[in-house]
Amino acid sequence: MIVMIAYPWLAGVVAACFAGLWWRGRRRVAALAAGVWALYMVYEYLMYARVLCSGECNIRVDLLLVYPALLVLSVWAVWKGRG
Repeated sequence: MIVMIAYPWLAGVVAACFAGLWWRGRRRVAALAAGVWALYMVYEYLMYARVLCSGECNIRVDLLLVYPALLVLSVWAVWKGRG
């Protein structure tokens, strides 16, 4: 997931995959995952563009909370959306 720091648009690809999963199965958790990934893409792009982080952003403590939350939500959405 560290690749998404350098290429924030990749989170949009993941969001589109979850949107497709929602389209196929109409599961709310897939729509939630798509929305959260889209929000993460915007957040990461703003960090990349130095809008939210004006100085050195070498230590990203926020990702200690964001990455596990995205992982849990993604696994939950895939598990619920597969059926």
